[in-house]
Amino acid sequence: MPSGSDDTDSGDETTSEGNTPTVTCRRCDREWELNYELDELRAGNRAFEQFALDHLRHTGHFPDDVTPWTADCQQCPSGDQFLAERPARRWAETHARHTRHSVVVGHGDESTLVESE
Repeated sequence: MPSGSDDTDSGDETTSEGNTPTVTCRRCDREWELNYELDELRAGNRAFEQFALDHLRHTGHFPDDVTPWTADCQQCPSGDQFLAERPARRWAETHARHTRHSVVVGHGDESTLVESE
C-alpha cells in the first residue's frame, strides 16, 4: 500500500529488480519478497496487507513501518489492532454500544475517544 494511506504507513514496501514488492522487519532481521502473496494467495494490491497481517499472527508484531490503528477499551482488557481506520472505528463503536464502555481509537500519536450512547 502506498505510504500515507489510511491503511498503513508502509515506507519499507519497495520493489526489487524483478518488480516484486519487498517487506523488511528489523526485529526479525529479515526481508521478504511478496511472491507468495501475489502468486499463491492472489492477493493482488492487497499483498502487503496480507503479509503484514500474517506476520502479526505468526510473530506478534507488524513488519517495519506499519503503524496499526488501535482500539482499546478504557474499562476492560478488550482491544484490537487494524490496518485501516474504518474497522477500528467499527470495532470501537460496536464495543461501546454493547458494553457501554469508552474506547480510544488511535493511530500513531493521534487518538479519539468513542463513547457509548
